[in-house]
Amino acid sequence: MLKLFKRFQRKEAVMILVCLIFIIGQVWLDLTMPDYMSEITTLVQTEGSAMSEIWLAGGNMLLCALGSLVLSIMTGFLAAQVAASFSKRLRAGIFQQVEGFSMEEINRFSTASLITRTTNDVTQIQMLVAMGLQVLLKAPIMAVWAIGKIQSKSWQWTAATFAAVAFMLVLIIIAVAFAMPRFKRIQTLTDNLNRVTRENLTGLRVVRAYNAEGYQEGKFQEANQALTSNNLAANRVMAIMFPGMNLVMNGLTLAIYWIGAYLIGAIPLTGAPAVAQRVGVFSDMVVFSSYAMQVVAAFMMLVMIYIIWPRVSVSGKRVLEVLETKPTITDGTRQTGLPGREGEVEFRDVSFRYPDAAENVLEHVSFRAKKGQTVAFIGATGSGKSSLINLVPRFYDATQGQVLVDGVDVREYTLEALHQKLGYVPQRAVMFSGTIASNVTYGAGNTTEEQVKQAVQIAQAADFVESAGYHGPVAQSGANLSGGQKQRLAIARAVCRKPEIYMFDDSFSALDYRTDRALRQALKRETAGVTSLIVAQRIGTIRDADLILVLDDGKVVGQGTHQELLKSCEVYRQIALSQLSKEELEHA
Repeated sequence: MLKLFKRFQRKEAVMILVCLIFIIGQVWLDLTMPDYMSEITTLVQTEGSAMSEIWLAGGNMLLCALGSLVLSIMTGFLAAQVAASFSKRLRAGIFQQVEGFSMEEINRFSTASLITRTTNDVTQIQMLVAMGLQVLLKAPIMAVWAIGKIQSKSWQWTAATFAAVAFMLVLIIIAVAFAMPRFKRIQTLTDNLNRVTRENLTGLRVVRAYNAEGYQEGKFQEANQALTSNNLAANRVMAIMFPGMNLVMNGLTLAIYWIGAYLIGAIPLTGAPAVAQRVGVFSDMVVFSSYAMQVVAAFMMLVMIYIIWPRVSVSGKRVLEVLETKPTITDGTRQTGLPGREGEVEFRDVSFRYPDAAENVLEHVSFRAKKGQTVAFIGATGSGKSSLINLVPRFYDATQGQVLVDGVDVREYTLEALHQKLGYVPQRAVMFSGTIASNVTYGAGNTTEEQVKQAVQIAQAADFVESAGYHGPVAQSGANLSGGQKQRLAIARAVCRKPEIYMFDDSFSALDYRTDRALRQALKRETAGVTSLIVAQRIGTIRDADLILVLDDGKVVGQGTHQELLKSCEVYRQIALSQLSKEELEHA
């Protein structure tokens, strides 16, 4: 947590210092009021006291109360400002950090956990900062100051106060010791609940199609019950705290007045000095009672911090874990490739395995795609096609070998410069909430309306886009679009960018054969002179490619054109026979 608080800015540190000054002033005013109360008590009990003196003491007491109120409001305002600005920067820091994560870090933390850390965990820290600046600073100052005030009074009262404080500390330690493990589990259980909820919402159509509502409800109830039981166990322990604190406060009050009665009773009833002495003890008792309550109140404020501290401590560690994670994919320094090598993609003896995986997904892959060529990848599910193409934009780095773009190792480029060269269409088309136009121009910079229309036409999306309008709404994740519509818009997004290299990761799977053929013909015209990397399952999608790589269990088992592979690669021939008749193959 201390590492986290080191991230306070100078402006926030100044505001914290001002809060401290206001709190000192507030405590001074709060502890001054009992002095005026003692003065009023003495004046009331003393014959011949002027009413004006009583009014003056009462007025001063009222001014102290009003001054304390004003300082308290100002402290609360500053504390809220510091907490809000600090949490804002934490959320922004986490978001920016996650944007720089590779898929390795994303998968390690999980999406649900990262969302929880950005929202719930940061909110917990914000609560601690807001309360801490008011309570955590005030409580020790008030406790020490009040104890200093009471030391000059009767040792019996002082001993009773210290006994009450000792009992409170023991109670706090026991409660926190029992509650801490349960508070630590809260965030993990919250992550799990978010994961189950997200999974259910994402796959809602499948759940309904398979009548699996009961099964999903069972999973949710299990996660919900685990979180509920944990919260109840923690809060039951902490619930003992407040009755315990009230018991201590009432017991201390009783002890102070019992001791006061004993001290007053011990003074003999003879003469005016005895009366004055009794009045003095009574006045001290009233004052001491106020001071003692201030001490107890200070510790009760600390209890509030202790209640939330275990959970906040866990939240702070989780936030720091994200902020201090160093991405495995780091920026290079290069902005441009080698002259005359624009649009080239080359793999040199590339092997790759996923983090913590036992075996390679790709082994010794080598090929070269020259400018203007179309290179396709085909193979059975799980053969490594998508893994291969993900190495080009550095979603992962190759375990062995080199991936080169424009004659330069991709690890030497800045990520911005590398991605600027690429037009990537993922396996699952991703849409963002907004409009059709905003999704097509996403990441393309300044584009004209004509360029957007041209990209949409090339992607064979003009039919539904023109009916909805270019400013037609797109729901979150493209929920109001079909799979084929999303794929075509994703292709239009890549076309609109006009990259050096197109990468299509099985991006035609949701299209019918007629649209697929029309799209490929339009792309062929558009991408003339531009390198294209295509992952596909259909022979018809890649048969015209300049080079086809056949992958089987992560290894390249065949390279060549469609005709060459039909003759030389049995794996390719089997794939072709599963999709085309012998007559079609012979006339291909």
